[in-house]
Amino acid sequence: MKRASQFLIVLICLLINASVYAEQLVLVGASYQKDILAICDADGKVLWSFKTGGPANGHAGHHDVQLLPNGNILFHDSWTGLKEITLDKKVVWTYDSATMNGNAGKRVDVHAFSRLPNGNTVIVESGVGRIIEVDQQGKLVHEFPLKKGGTQSTRLVRITPQGTYLVCSENPGVVTEYNRKGEVVWDYLTNTRVYGAIRLNNGNTLIASGSGNSVLEVTPDKKVVWEIKGKVPETDVELKWTTCLQQLANGNLVIGNCHAGPNNPQILELDGDKKIVWEFDEFDLVGNGLACWQILDDAQSKLVRKKLASVKP
Repeated sequence: MKRASQFLIVLICLLINASVYAEQLVLVGASYQKDILAICDADGKVLWSFKTGGPANGHAGHHDVQLLPNGNILFHDSWTGLKEITLDKKVVWTYDSATMNGNAGKRVDVHAFSRLPNGNTVIVESGVGRIIEVDQQGKLVHEFPLKKGGTQSTRLVRITPQGTYLVCSENPGVVTEYNRKGEVVWDYLTNTRVYGAIRLNNGNTLIASGSGNSVLEVTPDKKVVWEIKGKVPETDVELKWTTCLQQLANGNLVIGNCHAGPNNPQILELDGDKKIVWEFDEFDLVGNGLACWQILDDAQSKLVRKKLASVKP
């Protein structure tokens, strides 16, 4: 009996420990007078935060953010500068598109970027109109020009599982898919100031129309499978400037809802029936300008909690 009791205690401890980490934390980047990076739990409790640059340097808002495999965060708080910061708030990598790799004296701004598994960083440069890839030393290793809207306002860019690039351009309002050679392999015209697009597990494309106040799924032959525009059915939630998108491991879809005011969530999760199953509604923290965020999976959340446990207050 004593051995059985000890086994039961160990089992309970393991289950408790598993439940602590069976979660999805939320990484957010907000500006518009908030000027903050934060990691929150699913209930909105702030576990970590960092004050960033804001209007003083002419930056209107964070537009992209990424938790890296090492637990650091890749972000930007100026129109041209990227930074990698540790959870103990040390900047360990920077890149400035205003001056590097041939951009000195040219108009350039950056809204999208991503650290690749090989350690290189993809940066999307509006103005000069190109997508570049640089190594850890900032050396240019790959580039191609944007053929649609690259000199205007490119918003989010996401790399598909096939290695192509889904590029959202506000002007003209089009989602363009490029291969690594810079060839256009697919596009979809939204006629809105489109913000975000991702390739779904089923091969279709999910689009956040930005100023269209909607989210829609389209097939490779450009047929609309479904669309939610304005108010989410059977709720009082209104979609305003739709931004980031993410598909979770369980297939649920997460949608950014920026500029929606204090009476609507800033992030919402839809199940397969397009029902809201979770909301991130922390207006006091992120205000009306939460454009970029990332839902962390269990492994990422566990990594963050482990690192935060070793960070000095």
